[in-house]
Amino acid sequence: MLQALSHIAYLSVIIMLAALVPAGLLGDVKEAVVVLGVLGAWRYTWASINFTRAAIFRWYSYPRRKARAHARYADRTVRAHAYFLTTSYMIESSVTIPVYRSIFLAASKSENGATIVSSVVDGADERLIQDIYATMQVDMSSVKLIIDRIPGTGKRDALAKALNIIARECPTANDIVLFVDGDSCVPEDIVAQSAPVFTNPKIGALTTDEEVEIPQPGLFRDWFELRFDQRQVMMCSMGLGNRVLTLTGRMSVFRGDLATDPDFINSVQHDFIDHWRLGRVNFLTGDDKSTWFWLMKNGYQMAYLPDVASSSMETQPKPTFVGSATALMVRWFGNMLRTNGRALELSPSQIGYFTWWSILDQRLSMWTTLAGPICMVAAAIFFDPMVIPIYIAWVMLTRYVFCTAICLFRGRSFPIVYTGLLYFGQLFGAAVKSYVLFRLDRQKWTRQASAGSSGIRRPVGERLRAASSAYLHVLTLGWLTIAALYLTGVV
Repeated sequence: MLQALSHIAYLSVIIMLAALVPAGLLGDVKEAVVVLGVLGAWRYTWASINFTRAAIFRWYSYPRRKARAHARYADRTVRAHAYFLTTSYMIESSVTIPVYRSIFLAASKSENGATIVSSVVDGADERLIQDIYATMQVDMSSVKLIIDRIPGTGKRDALAKALNIIARECPTANDIVLFVDGDSCVPEDIVAQSAPVFTNPKIGALTTDEEVEIPQPGLFRDWFELRFDQRQVMMCSMGLGNRVLTLTGRMSVFRGDLATDPDFINSVQHDFIDHWRLGRVNFLTGDDKSTWFWLMKNGYQMAYLPDVASSSMETQPKPTFVGSATALMVRWFGNMLRTNGRALELSPSQIGYFTWWSILDQRLSMWTTLAGPICMVAAAIFFDPMVIPIYIAWVMLTRYVFCTAICLFRGRSFPIVYTGLLYFGQLFGAAVKSYVLFRLDRQKWTRQASAGSSGIRRPVGERLRAASSAYLHVLTLGWLTIAALYLTGVV
């Protein structure tokens, strides 16, 4: 009842804001209206295309693909051996226990046995994992546990060493390797659900739907749940072409012989880009983007399973919601932007024209998103401030429609706070993307301590790069503002 009242109040505010606008206002600011209309038409058309593709995939294409894959797998005489690769670093035992219980349970369900390689830094984690393994209430005779104790030199080193351990087991194209983060629970039937997909020789990896467990209610949990709802729509859209835009590090599954290819392992451990201004940028985070790009450039497809979900156990990294969202966005968007530039250099015919355009849109969308508010502010200052309530009403209405469509795709209702969180994610996210685009060399894990100290003077070269990044960022925003002023008729 309370949720229904909040929706009624929200829609009432939209009507009241629209009623404040004088009848002839839109004609007085027709240039701004045209610009905003063109930008909106582009974004809304793109969203409609993705919603349509997602619906076709989820309810028509995917069920048929799944049936064919499981039929092919049933005809096979050899079942997949499952290799689980799990990394744990600075994770509380209250998270480690359910995560490893889910992994051990899933491994015990593997028809042809399973091998688990657990990469840990802390001896306490090693002992805890061994205790969980020893106390499982299911038959673990077909599950082999290997604990790899390593120095804390980074996740990429941990993944590479664990993959080399798995490579010594000589997995074949019939086997699968599951990458699992130390804070993500896997479904117990993950092997049975994912192994049949690889009967298609074009498939190199797959990823699944995601759920989130955050104990404290509030904006952070609502924001995360909304992001995963949005992710389901976008992943289903990309899944129609069997080319998802990321292989999430929380849990993804790879064909056994590809995950142990020496070049694949090297790309995980030593990935980089050569930037014209920043020089060589060695990747610290974003191993999921490295695996995705390796498969993409080598011509493999990547599938999506919308009816299988991992569950990540998230904690708020900063005291405030905005601080937490900023820290996560900087990492996520940095990983994306460091990789999609080189992905655009691949041939559209090789990776798919829709995939190529989707990657390009990731780089364009930040500027179109920022252009809208700039045009609105320009029109309010130079023409009539009454454009502000009509713009707010339009934003509220369109985000309500988007939230309705996103959550109907999941088959559930949504709290009204989703509309504000959606706009926050779009507008603030675009600002963060623009910031990161000019600072691709800045990388940090969420749980990593802040590097350096404010009392330490940075090298001259580093300070010059930071200055050039700030200069180009401000210059680009300046040109975007000038373009908005010109198009709205101010200049």
